[in-house]
Amino acid sequence: MLFSRLRRARRHGAVLAAAALLGTATAAAGPVTATAAPAPTRPDCSAAYRIEQKLDGGTTWRMCWRYDTDHGLILNKVTYQPKGAAAPIRVLNSAKLAQIHVPYDDGNAEYDDLTGAGFGWGLQNLRPAECPGGTLTPVKIPEAGTVNGLCTTTRSRGHAYRMANDEGTKVWQAQGKDLLVYTVNKVAWYEYITEWRFSSDGLISANVGATGSLSPGDYNATDGRGWPIGPGAGSYATSHAHNVFWRLDFGLDGSVKDRIEQFDSKVTPPRGSGQPKVKTTRTPVTKELAGDAKTMRWWRVVSANGKNKDGHPRSYEIVPGPSAKHDGRSFTRHDVYFTQTKPCEQFASNNIRDCGAGAPDSVDKWVNGETLTDPAVWVNIGFHHIARDEDQQPMPVHWQGFQLAPRDVTAMNPLTPADLADQNGAPRLGS
Repeated sequence: MLFSRLRRARRHGAVLAAAALLGTATAAAGPVTATAAPAPTRPDCSAAYRIEQKLDGGTTWRMCWRYDTDHGLILNKVTYQPKGAAAPIRVLNSAKLAQIHVPYDDGNAEYDDLTGAGFGWGLQNLRPAECPGGTLTPVKIPEAGTVNGLCTTTRSRGHAYRMANDEGTKVWQAQGKDLLVYTVNKVAWYEYITEWRFSSDGLISANVGATGSLSPGDYNATDGRGWPIGPGAGSYATSHAHNVFWRLDFGLDGSVKDRIEQFDSKVTPPRGSGQPKVKTTRTPVTKELAGDAKTMRWWRVVSANGKNKDGHPRSYEIVPGPSAKHDGRSFTRHDVYFTQTKPCEQFASNNIRDCGAGAPDSVDKWVNGETLTDPAVWVNIGFHHIARDEDQQPMPVHWQGFQLAPRDVTAMNPLTPADLADQNGAPRLGS
C-alpha cells in the first residue's frame, strides 16, 4: 500500500508540475455532449455541465457539475423545486469531498488520499452496466485523457410515505425515486464511490463507498492491530480507519449569509408516579465551532431571507450517519465544523491551497473564534475497518455518509396527495 500510494502521489505532483508549465488548469473539462434538457429558468451553467431531473411526484432537481483533480466531483448551484413551486429553491452553492484520511492501526502508514495520493487522477472509466438506466458522461482529465466517469441515473428507494385512515378503508402511499450522481476513483488498491442522492421529498444524501481490494503489502499485522483472513492464523490484514470529510457551502434562497443553530434535548427522569419530560433548547452558533455529535443533539443551517408559506424560515438539518470517530489527529476529533468561509480553506487536512506563510493546514485550526457571516460546513464521518474473510476478493462496498434533511423548506410534505392538501396544521380526525 505504501509504495503504491507514494508512486501515485509522485505521479500526481509530476502532472501538476507539467500542467503549471503548460498553463493548464487542474479543474477538468466536462462532457463532450449535453446530458439533460435546458432548465426552464435561466441556467446557472452551460448544457454540458448541467444536470436536471424531474422525479415521480413532480419534484425537479437542478445542479451544475465540474471535476477537479484534487477534490474529484464537485456539485455547484444545487436547486430543489417541489411540485407547484413557482421557482427553484437554491440549497447549496457547492458540495464536495474535502479529504479521505487513512491512518493504519500499527502507526506505520497514514495517508491523505485527496491531496497526497492522487485521488482525482484515479477517475475510473465506468461501463454501461455500472450506470443502469442512466447516462455516462465523458470527463476530460488534464494530461490524462477522457474518461466516461460520471453517472447520472434514478433509483427506486421504497416507500416515500404510507398512511391509512382510521377506518382502514383507504391507504395513501407513494413509492419514491432518487436522482443519483456518482463517480468512482481508484487510489492504490482501494476504489471510492462518491455518491450524491437527491430525493423527491427534498432530502440530500452524501455517501462514500469503499471497495476494491485490501492492500497486499499490509498482511503483516498481529492480534489487536489486524485480523487473520487467510487459512488458520495467517495473513493478518492491518486494521485502519477511513475518515471522510465533506465541505458544503450553503446558499439557501440565494444568500450566503445563512445562520447556524444547535439544538439539544434534555430528558428529566420521572419523579414518583410521574412521567419523563424532555426540553429542547436552541443555541445560535454565531462563532466558529468544532462540534461533537451527542444523543439528542443536532444542527441546522437556516436561510437568511427565505420562508415557506407558513412563514417559517427555511432550513436544512445535518443528519450524520454512523461514525467511528478517530482521536489520533486533532482534525478527526470532531464530527462537524463551522468556519467562516475563506477561498483558500478547502481541504480538512493537508490543505494544499495557499493561505499564506505559516497558515495552519487543517480544519480544526481554522476554528479560532471568528464571527460566522458566511459559514462553511464540514462533516466528518469515520469508519474503522477491521478486515474480515468476506473482504476478499473483491471487497464488498462499505458505506459512510450523512444526510441533509429539509426542515420547513415547504409548508407541507411536498408529495402530499391532492385530497390531503387542506390538512396544513392539525389534521382532521379520521385521516
